[in-house]
Amino acid sequence: MSTETTGRREFEFTLPVGYTDDEGIVHREVVLRKMTGREEAILADRKYQRNGGKLVTELLHNCIVRLGALTANGRGPVTTMTSADRNFLLLKLRSITFGSELEAAYACPACGERVQVAEDLDELPVHELPDGDDRGEIAIELEDGWVDREGQTHTALRLRLPTGADEEAVAPQMRENASVGKNALLSRCIISLGDVPAHRLEGMGPRIMSELTMSDRRLIDRGLNDGAPGVDLVRALECPSCGKQFSASLDMSNFLAMA
Repeated sequence: MSTETTGRREFEFTLPVGYTDDEGIVHREVVLRKMTGREEAILADRKYQRNGGKLVTELLHNCIVRLGALTANGRGPVTTMTSADRNFLLLKLRSITFGSELEAAYACPACGERVQVAEDLDELPVHELPDGDDRGEIAIELEDGWVDREGQTHTALRLRLPTGADEEAVAPQMRENASVGKNALLSRCIISLGDVPAHRLEGMGPRIMSELTMSDRRLIDRGLNDGAPGVDLVRALECPSCGKQFSASLDMSNFLAMA
């Protein structure tokens, strides 16, 4: 939901999850302003180009005019905000600054044909966390599970939503190898895995995710896509050349270009 507040420079939105402060109060209303030349300089800064998480933090910190009832607008809330809320605000920031239309291209997995689509960012489905549920935990029952050194198989996985701090921490790994970076990100978000003690989960780190079968990793992807709050970035497409129906993540290659 959005409401124009001051002329055409500032807009109000409701976060899918909301920021929970130290007192347990959830703040979901955000006033966002359009990007200016200051943000253009941030986008061109090499130190932020090397870390996408920090780039998003800096952009949102600069452009958030107000976050709920908070009296100060520091980087802390933006860093600890869920990735679902950060992605939502980033999409809205692009929409209010350059317009909601985004030219996107997708490759058909069957014939390789490039499918050109004019996406409307304001029409992307948004799944909001119900009021009163400020955790947004995701429970996934793995098929094969993780086998510990005693031979016990653990299949009940619980994940929390990733945050900006997680994004910033794994950005170097993401830049070098997307799969390794994804393992690092998900391992930071594990709340529990069967009966595995918490200290062991922490000690294993990304190794647990790397040892899961591909089918279990697909289950995790599906759980995060279908069960998590935020903007649904998975697009249902049909190739005009061969008629193949397929799905793909939103093409962000022209994200910060004017429509």
